[in-house]
Amino acid sequence: MPSAQTTTEIAPPAGLLSSDLDALGVTLSSDGGTLRVWSDSATSIDLVVFDDTDLDWITETQPLAPVGGGVWSATTPLLHAGARYAIRVDGPHAPGNTFNQGTLLIEPYSRGLVRGGFDDWRSVVVDGSFDWGGVAKPAIPMDRTIIYEGHLKGLSKRHPGVPPALHGTYAGLAHPAMVEHFLGLGITSIELLPVHAFVTEPRLLQHGLANYWGYNSLNFFTPHAAYATEESRRQGPEAVLREFKGMVKLLHEAGLEVILDVVYNHTSEEGIGGPRSSLRGIDNRSYYRQQDDGAYIDVTGCGNSVNTSTDAAARLVLDSLRYWADDVQIDGFRFDLAATLGRDAAHTFTPQHPLLRAILDDPALEGVKKISEPWDVGMGGWQTGNFGDGWQEWNDRYRDRVRNFWLSDVDYARRASSAPVGIGGFATRLAGSSNTFSVERGPLASVNFVTAHDGFTLRDLVSYDVKHNLGNGEHNRDGADTNRSFNHGAEGPTDDPAILATRRKAMRNLLGTLLLSAGIPMLTAGDEFGRTQRGNNNAYCHDSALTWLSWEHAPWQQDLTAHVRRLIQLRQENPALRPIRFARPDERTPSASVMDWYDENGETMSIDRWTNPSHRTLQYVAASTPEHEAFNRILLMVHGNERPIEVTLPEIDGVTRFVSLWSSADEEPGDTAATFAPGDTVSLVGTTMHLFRAE
Repeated sequence: MPSAQTTTEIAPPAGLLSSDLDALGVTLSSDGGTLRVWSDSATSIDLVVFDDTDLDWITETQPLAPVGGGVWSATTPLLHAGARYAIRVDGPHAPGNTFNQGTLLIEPYSRGLVRGGFDDWRSVVVDGSFDWGGVAKPAIPMDRTIIYEGHLKGLSKRHPGVPPALHGTYAGLAHPAMVEHFLGLGITSIELLPVHAFVTEPRLLQHGLANYWGYNSLNFFTPHAAYATEESRRQGPEAVLREFKGMVKLLHEAGLEVILDVVYNHTSEEGIGGPRSSLRGIDNRSYYRQQDDGAYIDVTGCGNSVNTSTDAAARLVLDSLRYWADDVQIDGFRFDLAATLGRDAAHTFTPQHPLLRAILDDPALEGVKKISEPWDVGMGGWQTGNFGDGWQEWNDRYRDRVRNFWLSDVDYARRASSAPVGIGGFATRLAGSSNTFSVERGPLASVNFVTAHDGFTLRDLVSYDVKHNLGNGEHNRDGADTNRSFNHGAEGPTDDPAILATRRKAMRNLLGTLLLSAGIPMLTAGDEFGRTQRGNNNAYCHDSALTWLSWEHAPWQQDLTAHVRRLIQLRQENPALRPIRFARPDERTPSASVMDWYDENGETMSIDRWTNPSHRTLQYVAASTPEHEAFNRILLMVHGNERPIEVTLPEIDGVTRFVSLWSSADEEPGDTAATFAPGDTVSLVGTTMHLFRAE
């Protein structure tokens, strides 16, 4: 008799990684396609197939069968590439459920969509094959990354070098005229506002406006068809996806990364009573955060919040990320209102949330940039600095401190003869925000920004004291009231040459701070040439010349662009400006910058100098700790009040001269590299910066 053998069965992984949730959506095979849909509460799910040309003509209906784990499935030759389909879901009537067997729903994993009318959509089976031709992702190191945040349509809509048929399209973004600008500027990574399929809210349509920014997702797997060329739209979803992939391929060939701003925190189904287009009709209780009585818990301010504490909702997000990173070769993601994604079943944020951990640990997302907008509008929603290792975070504290230093503090000083605070807080942000991000995470955890799509443009930040949002149809109630802006003596447009010159210098100071700070800089598209939205700080609803970039520039705008180009070049040439790690006292830390601070007299900064509002001048010295690049040392002078000053260069061991590299006082970047010796005096005009290489 053979001896008994003990066998151990390995259980499938639990939670959102369970094999029960594998292969949701349509999978094509020689037998046609298999559709798998998850709904924990459904009592029946039907596949509804439509005629290829008439979206109201139902040609076939087939039931799905439950196969375990809340998944329903059917395999049928009806599901082939190009097939138009929807699903119908029925279930029990109970608090939190909104089943309606008569509603045609978008299948959540759809790779393509076509529209029959308002709130009338059909999913489309997409093959998705594409020849990448061996083009690989650029894989830009974090310390070399320069993010350029822009709107897919607005970037190329008015560019004279882009053919009219490509204006505002995926193909237009990758046109050589656009690539030339990106490469000439020196940016490495283009971060696109949402390009997942989205719709405009009914209230905006009633005002004749549109959801321009796209933060109203209809589906997490489908590219927004309106951004494709007319020819691709005519050919259908397969061609739209092919154009999108073609854009990514061309940008990768140029060495440019593509980062997507992704909105997984809420959907376009809005609050209860809003559209029932997909998740609400499939399993409302599981997909959206609710009270016991079915009332929505809205921590996004958009009517609903996706409930990532349920495995299926979290897996939907993870599978979408995998798809875009792998099939579409996207280089990174910026997660809108990411705190919502990290809320548990009690709706409390935790950095160890299973979805946040899965995003970090998933092999398919290895090397993909992961940037959180670390807040939402719910209780405990402000989480800057708390997302943990592996995440980069939008640093709102950096934004606020830099704006204060160069704008609102200067405004205050004009009225009170002294600024409200000293230079210490600004210096902390300049050096990488070590008071926000841990030593283990380092300065590259911080995505530094002064402006973003949301808020004033750079030019408006120095031109307006208050928002001017009447065109948004909300009586100027929308948009932030606290902007930390300063109009420098006149609200909006002016012909006063002194005010205009001071505004230009203020823009150079803000850009110089952004591009010379430790951390990852994010530049908002158009700020490099001083675009304006005429004081509108919430232009999300304007799809017009107000928000499209203008490519006709006055000489001062060309000079500003030259400054940005020069600053980016200097950042890449000087590793001391882009440390990977924070330096630690009394030990050598590779790829860190050792920082020393001096006052205007060349003396080590005293406590009083850090905190005294009357002394807002410092000399910041950063010396690299070589690991992969040669040793480098820079000195940056910062002068934060409007009185001119004489600054004495410090005596530093091993430094025999200082080579001038850039000054914000110059209307256009200087071509000559003047040299100075330790102990020499440098004259600074009011509110200015001056960068040197210390040799």
